Amino acid sequence: MKALVVVDGGICGFQTKIHAESEDSQNVTFRIASACEKARKFGEALIARGQVDGYAEIGAGTDGVVLTTAREILKGCCAACAAPIGVFKAMQVAAGVALPKDVSLKMTAE
Repeated sequence: MKALVVVDGGICGFQTKIHAESEDSQNVTFRIASACEKARKFGEALIARGQVDGYAEIGAGTDGVVLTTAREILKGCCAACAAPIGVFKAMQVAAGVALPKDVSLKMTAE
């Protein structure tokens, strides 16, 4: 199965496109494109780790490959980047463990 997630980063203005694909409904490969240098480095580091086992990743939670890689690469203000969540959601859809559904955040100052 294939999945595409497009993340609009918010105030930074960067968009990240995440393509996830699984041929066996478990092991997922990624292609990640972004004008953001840090999001690109995150994508490159994730891809360098090879296929991600979607089932193991769900069980590992924040200690899985996707979110561990995000913590290693996305520091400072980028630590709250939405791209890793997009990767995780794309992985779930590609592995067939979740249906595609939009996720949104609305930001206002109070």
